[in-house]
Amino acid sequence: MFKGGKASVLTSAEKCRNILASNWQGYLNTVKADAKGSKGEIYTSKVRYFVKRGKPYIWLPQNDIHNVNTMIDERGSFAVTSPFPGPLPNFLKSIKKLPARVALMGEVLPLKDEKARLAGESLKEVISSERSMIEKFSYSVLGILSSSSLGITCRGDNLQELLDSDKSYVVLKFNPSSCMYIDSNGGTHEVDLEEVQATKPDPLSSYTMSLVDGINQSEARRRALILFCITHLNKNAKDAYLLSIDRKGLDVLGKVLGPIRSDGSREYEWRELRVAFREEAHTVETFCHQLVDMEEEALKSISNFSGI
Repeated sequence: MFKGGKASVLTSAEKCRNILASNWQGYLNTVKADAKGSKGEIYTSKVRYFVKRGKPYIWLPQNDIHNVNTMIDERGSFAVTSPFPGPLPNFLKSIKKLPARVALMGEVLPLKDEKARLAGESLKEVISSERSMIEKFSYSVLGILSSSSLGITCRGDNLQELLDSDKSYVVLKFNPSSCMYIDSNGGTHEVDLEEVQATKPDPLSSYTMSLVDGINQSEARRRALILFCITHLNKNAKDAYLLSIDRKGLDVLGKVLGPIRSDGSREYEWRELRVAFREEAHTVETFCHQLVDMEEEALKSISNFSGI
């Protein structure tokens, strides 16, 4: 059996920090402006970023409209979704469900030359650290990652493009003044900003997208998710996708048998479920080992139950 309860669930502050740390692109919103001043309308675009000390550092092309806007009006907002690679976008759209996301309000401040250079050095260190970790991964980890579209889902590779590009970039620091967590059902939860910034990112966050994609792209591991719903959660499931991972467990979207209706019928419905680990996974290696152990236990449990 695997532990459950509040201890196995992340706080809203932890969820926000993990989303920010596991993605590398978000939507920046600034107030439209021209030489005459603010127009009051909002300009939005997708941008790339990384987080340092809990604050996003955003890379913008030299001629991006945001650069003009922020010179006139520093106010802005920044929205980042929980990574949903591979088959997840089309699937979530088909069932009218959105990924969880973080919405920050605050100021967007362009960095001067020296500070922009230091931000670039920090970005290089982040990329180098992630790549050196990948080179040390064991066969069990690489077995999961091999099912993923690594070039698309690897955070380091996507951030490296900023450093390799011939384009001139401006680096901006986003100073948040408020934080909102929006769950997959659209519910909003205001989160203490100091708590978010004081929370350390999950040790799995840098590899979240690749691991989630690797598991969802593997038919065998998708079947294992169904077995988790049946054996660990006692849910009659016929399909499942992995939504997110963290050191405490898995968030699974399972197609499970719903409640009995007034006419006695029951239908399958998609529900978000939590599969908790027996012990916290503080490295990618321990996460993958626990996942493999859980798969073996679930298969064994089903085999014993069916008398195979």
